[in-house]
Amino acid sequence: MDWEFQTNHEIIVRARRNATGPVWDYLAGGSETETSMRRNRQALDSLAFIPRVLRDVSDIDLSTTILGHSSSLPLFLAPVASLQIVTPGGSLCCDDAAEELGLINIQSGHTEPSLEEIGLNTRHPKFYQIYVRGGIEWIKDLLGRAKDHNFKALVVTVDTCVYSNRERQKLNGWEPPTRKNSVGREYLAGLSWDIWDEMVKIWGGPMIIKGVGTVEDALMAVEHGASAIYVSNHGGRQLDHDRGSIGVLPDIVEAVNDKAEVYVDGGFMRGTDIVKAIALGARAVGIGKLQAFALAAGGQRGLMNCIDILRTEIEIAMGLLGVSSLDELNPSYLAKARPVGLSHEMSAFPHLPGGRLK
Repeated sequence: MDWEFQTNHEIIVRARRNATGPVWDYLAGGSETETSMRRNRQALDSLAFIPRVLRDVSDIDLSTTILGHSSSLPLFLAPVASLQIVTPGGSLCCDDAAEELGLINIQSGHTEPSLEEIGLNTRHPKFYQIYVRGGIEWIKDLLGRAKDHNFKALVVTVDTCVYSNRERQKLNGWEPPTRKNSVGREYLAGLSWDIWDEMVKIWGGPMIIKGVGTVEDALMAVEHGASAIYVSNHGGRQLDHDRGSIGVLPDIVEAVNDKAEVYVDGGFMRGTDIVKAIALGARAVGIGKLQAFALAAGGQRGLMNCIDILRTEIEIAMGLLGVSSLDELNPSYLAKARPVGLSHEMSAFPHLPGGRLK
């Protein structure tokens, strides 16, 4: 490829050109009315910045740590299933990009290639995400393989006890590979704190609980040994009519009170979105849908290009807010505001043809 995207608008347009109808529906869609997906953006669009001036921002530091591991940016590559249908390299593209950019990627247990291949591919810190699809012996085997291949933390997704009704996909008569594979789905439905406790013992290392949307569950997770609380409504792809992720973030951060790190995802498409989350107390932000769009647009190079654009946007936002490091950000830099337009999965990109790609 002899091109370079200047904006993530261009990445979205190229992704739509490259992705077939069913794949696009999988990447862009949510569940049922897609209200949860839209609320993710609405919650972000409902926050305005309060900038400060005459502060030295000649040297802006964007780096942070995630469970003690260095990250060049306050973001990580969220686990996305079935990436092999998006780009031929599947999650190898994400792993290679994370290695080059100094980021952490979370390998989805429902994407290709195997955890062994990803584990051996690069040496940078990476995490492994699972959907529980078997009993204790199945869990022991999988976690043992992940430990043997040097994954640094385990991410347990807990908001998929029932597979959602994704009508955008159904209208085209298509199901993703993960939906077709129903083996062990009863174990997802039966997941409980008792099983979580067994996993804590088996893994013996940092564990992240993904899919938390309430203070009550966040506090339970801390009591049960979670190292990090991952606030997420699955990108609006599970429970419809849920709240926007960043809208519930502040209460969870306050309740957890530094007893665990807090991450968030859901509708984050801009560097300004990420800065808002950090100001509200998130340690880092997961990039999921935008990651997949970038891979569809240009594989590993497209993803790296996308992250570089986000890096520039974060730096610009911090400089204009008057802060030079992430730990200076706090809620005093934000105010509630009315969105200026209709919120939807692409409302962060107002210059798209027609305002939205379908």
